[in-house]
This record gives sequence, C-alpha cells and structure tokens, in this order.
Amino acid sequence: MGKCTRHPEKDTRFQCLKHGVWLCDECLSCRDPELYCKHRSACPIWFIEKRRRRQEKEEQAAAAVQRVHVRFEPEGKTADVPAGTTLLEAAESAGVHLNASCNGKGLCGKCKLVVESGKLDSEPTTLLSDAEKQKRYVLACQSRLRGDAVVRIPPEAIERKLKVAGMGREATERLTGLVGKIDPMLREIPLELLPPTIEDAVSDLDRLNRGLKQQGCDIEKLNVGLAVMRQLSEVMREGHWNVTASVVRHRCFNELLEVRPGNGREPCLGLAIDVGTTTIVVYLVDMADGSVRAATSAHNRQAACGDDVINRMVCAEKDGVRKLSAMALASINSLIGEALDSAGAQAREVKNIVVAGNTVMTHLLLQIEPRYIRRAPYIPTVAEFPILKAGDIGLKAHPAAAVFVMPGPASFVGGDIVAGMLYAGFHREAPLTLFIDVGTNGEIVLGTREWLMTAACSAGPAFEGGGIQWGMRAEQGAIEKVAIHLETFEPELTTVGNEPPRGICGSGMIDLISELLSAGIIDRSGRFASDLNHARVRRVRDEWSYVLVRADRTPAGEDIVFTESDLKNLIYSKGAVYAGFTTLLKEAGLDFSAVERVLISGGFGQYLDIEKAVCIGLLPDIDRDKFRYLGNSSIAGAYLALVSEPHRREAREICHAMTYIDFSSNSRYMDEFTSALFLPHTNLEMFPSVV
Repeated sequence: MGKCTRHPEKDTRFQCLKHGVWLCDECLSCRDPELYCKHRSACPIWFIEKRRRRQEKEEQAAAAVQRVHVRFEPEGKTADVPAGTTLLEAAESAGVHLNASCNGKGLCGKCKLVVESGKLDSEPTTLLSDAEKQKRYVLACQSRLRGDAVVRIPPEAIERKLKVAGMGREATERLTGLVGKIDPMLREIPLELLPPTIEDAVSDLDRLNRGLKQQGCDIEKLNVGLAVMRQLSEVMREGHWNVTASVVRHRCFNELLEVRPGNGREPCLGLAIDVGTTTIVVYLVDMADGSVRAATSAHNRQAACGDDVINRMVCAEKDGVRKLSAMALASINSLIGEALDSAGAQAREVKNIVVAGNTVMTHLLLQIEPRYIRRAPYIPTVAEFPILKAGDIGLKAHPAAAVFVMPGPASFVGGDIVAGMLYAGFHREAPLTLFIDVGTNGEIVLGTREWLMTAACSAGPAFEGGGIQWGMRAEQGAIEKVAIHLETFEPELTTVGNEPPRGICGSGMIDLISELLSAGIIDRSGRFASDLNHARVRRVRDEWSYVLVRADRTPAGEDIVFTESDLKNLIYSKGAVYAGFTTLLKEAGLDFSAVERVLISGGFGQYLDIEKAVCIGLLPDIDRDKFRYLGNSSIAGAYLALVSEPHRREAREICHAMTYIDFSSNSRYMDEFTSALFLPHTNLEMFPSVV
C-alpha cells in the first residue's frame, strides 16, 4: 500500500512501476498507453485501462444502435428493441406467445403475423400463400424490424388459442371422476409463525420447522438445501413471519425447495406431458380442482433426426445428446407457452409436472446417454427416476417445480406404456387383455392382474402421418374417413372439422387401404392394378397412385394422392403390429381365442373403423365386441399421476410387474412379420370373416 501521488491523503494499492508513482481510484489511468512498457504484461493499471476502453466502446456502440417500437394487436402489448430484431424475438420481449414449433427456423409456417404499419425486411418463403402475402402476412421468425411497427395476430391464431382451451374442456370431461383427492408432489404450506423473542430465541430454521410440524409435515425426514438457508432470514422478516413453504415429497424423504414471504395461496398449475416419438401432447392442469385448463399438441422436432427411436439414437451418437434434448425441449416449451397463453397463466405458476415417454425419448430429453439401449444386451441407463426439478431439465415452469418421470420397464417399453396401463386399469382385473399402443414405437402388453408380459415392435410413424406423402396427424382438414364406390372408384371423404382436405390421417389411411382392396384397385401384395384405365388411378412420379382429392378441392392447389410407396410403408407398419400380437401370444402359449378383450391406444384417430382395420390385417379377426379404443392413454395416465400420489405409486408397481420379451433377437417375430406383409395376411384362415 502507498499514498496517491496526486492525493496524498488517499491510500492505494496501485503503483505504476514505469514511473514509480502511486495512483488512487480517481487517478487510475495508464499515463503512456501507446508507449512500450516492460511491466505491462503484469500491470493491473493497464488491464483496468483496457477494460474501461472496451466498456466505453460497447456503450458507444449500444447508443448508436437504433431502437424501434413495436406494438402487437389485439393485445396492445409493446416492446422497444434494437433495429434488426426479428418479430419473433420482439414478441418474446413483449410477452406475446407465438407458436413457432420449428424454433424460429422458418420451417413450420405457424408464427404468422399481419403487418399493419412499419418497415420490415422479410425473407421470401413458400409457406405463405399469394392471398396471405397480399394481406401483408409475414412469418415472425423471418421478418426483421427496421423501424417502428404495428402488427396484428391473425384471426386463425386467435381461433387456435380458443381451440387449445376448448380441448382442455374436452379432456376435463373425459377425465372427470377418475381421481377423488388431488394430491400433488409439491405442496405449498402457508404458515403463520410467532416472531422471535428473548424467551423464544430459536433459529429461523427451527422456527420454520416447528410451524411445518404443526401442519403435519415430517420434519425428521425434511432435507433443506443451502440456497433456502441463505434466503431464509430475509424472507421471514419481509413476510413479518407469515411465509409459504414449498415442500416436495420424495419416496424416502421430504425436501424444502422454497420459502417465500406471505401466506396467501398463489395459483398452482401442473403439466402432464406425453413425449411421443412423432407427437408431443401437453395438458395444463389446475391443481386445485384437477380441471384441464388447456390442451395442445405438435410434432416432435426431433423428427428431423429420424422417424424412429433407432435413428434418433444414431443421430445422438453423431451430433450429441444435447442437440436432441434441445430439440425436444423446444417443442415442449413451445406447447407449454401456447397452453399458458391460452389460459392467461404464467410459467412460475407451474409447480408439478409429469412426463411420460418411451425409454429413448426420456433419456434424450434428460440428456442421458441412450446409445447402449440399441446395443446387446439393450440396457437403459435409468429405468426409474427420482423426483427432478424443472429448472434442472429446462422446462418452462417454476425452476423448483417437481417433475415425476414415468418409469419404464425395459429398453423399448417405456413410461408411455406404463401411463397407458395406469389409465386402462386392466392390470387390476381378471380378463386376459391385449393392450396395444399404436405409435411409432408400437408397444404391446398381454396379461391379467396375475401376470403381465410386454414387448415392442417398430411400427414406424406411418399411422401418425410420417413417411406418407400426404400423411398428417388428425388435425383440422385431415381426411379421417374414406369410402370408394365399387364401380365408379369415386371417393366419399370426411375431414376433421369438415374443413377442406389438407392430407390424410391414420384412421383415413386404414379406411383407404381397405376400400382400395375391396374395389380391386390394389391386390393382396400391395400392388396397384395397372390395367384399370381410370382417371383416379394413374402414375405419379413414376409410380402408381390413387388420386384421393383433385387439386381444385385442396387449399394447396395440388392433387392429394396415395402412392404405392405409401401403401408399402403402411403394410410394413401393420405387419409389425400384427406380428407383435401373434409373437407375444405364442410366447405365452396362447392364441387369439384366449383373448377376452383388446384395448387400442394411440394417436392415429379416435374414429378407427375396427372392421376395416381387421380387413387389412392390422387387428385380429375376433369378436368385434372385444375391441375398445382408449384414445391417447399415455397423456391420460400422465394426468392421473400428476394429480394423485396413489397413482404415482401404482405406476412404479406396474413397471416392476411386467416381464419384457425382446423381439430384436426373436426369430419367431421375424417369421410372423414376413407372414403379415400381405392384405390381410399370408394365411387367410386367420381372417375367415374377411374371406
């Protein structure tokens, strides 16, 4: 230490060794910054000078950047952002949710806005029609602000917001009455504590524990983190000893996650999330009464890395698990934002979350290495997860929100099938039941309350629209029912919402194949008849196709066709599912005559025609009264686990009760699969009603 040369009354620790002078904070500046100095490499004065100059340049650059003002109608929310900011980024700053399921890459075409005034630079895109461009539609992620602007959320986006809320009401009607008492993982306990006195001079934490014990919390098994302890003194006094403690129940202990001032009850929401290989579904749930405030779904962005779980794992080895985790999180968080926006809620209100997905999807979401799932002996890293925190995963919720991940019994049978069984409930009953979740990773369970066997067959994404030229999920405009006139070959179509046809969903594809087969347009091997000489049957891009909808009836202005390649993909998918049925039954020493009921789950359309599914060989030819369709049982099971502790315990019990049969090394399965690659099957004796 020394005295400043210019201010001798001030002590300082900085000395310029070149000139031998001491400099206080006021004088701290290099005297000769442009001249060589042998002391410079270790001179703190020089480094402080450099940092100051850099900060001045940054401040000057920031001041030189033009700021623009943007207003979003009809909400009237505004943001001031630097010129060159995209409308999507500006919307986020303004707290306006836009559905950008491609994460702002300009691939989904969903973040549409209408420019009412202002100057923008927009990238050209084919995702906007000529009519939309004339109405000044732009994609928010591809449009940069160059001046003040006013933009409007288009009516169709507002309608989508209302639809999300409406889907929540429909889900509430379906799930009402399944759970009696709402019992979340994270409890918020309001406390009125007595202020400390000389006579009652216990620590703040002891005082809090005393209050929790009075509310029935087992403080002997209560874990308190250091972060909570650091905040405790300020929180207790800010709230005048009225506080709210957030306590999450683990299997063997409780954990105090947060203490906040005030003992008023804040809104508490939950999320049930079904992470499918192709589709992700999110329910936003009011934890006070169990009602579903909003429900929304979208494609999993990981589909860009492959249609099935094997390709996802290969992609993860090549590009890293973190990349695929980010893609899944972007999809989930976009849906969460959409649901919250529809309900007028905030992310911090979400305190409880349940995630259901197959083993690979949960590993990728949590950034856990999945590569050994696809290598013998096919072992996952984790089968049963502890309670996690949303902040550690990256979910759009309160950072301390408790996350329950559905356990999975095996490498290719995961938490989604456990959630489905939790909803179906057949593991509690005596009848021999065959349960199938028809998705990209087709999972099957056979059993009763005495025993359960499970297996997985790679059905592929065809029934969810993947790999099919005009395939799509069961959204507005999807063709869901098809009937073909046996003489004229003209189709009669029904679309979701009675909207103009945009594509065809799973139930429509099953109808279509059955009708093509009945009309003689295709044969049992899946080949088109080439001698029909009919305008509906023609070659498209060097392969035979059936024209389902002509261009003048479609919004896209193109023919919707069903090609021979589409047909092959669907035959492979239905063959994989049927082979899974027969193989699992034979492993148990049974056949279809022993099955008392068949429960069908999956996202390929609630209007599945059982008769036509049997006709093409997707389902077995047994008494039709034995079939029951459950809808998306995975999201329903996730909901049950979200609102009920007994159901969370039951999920673990289901997982432990199942015996897994591996099809990857099972020669019987390959034989059954090959036999099922005909319509309906190689062995017609198995389908007497179809013959």
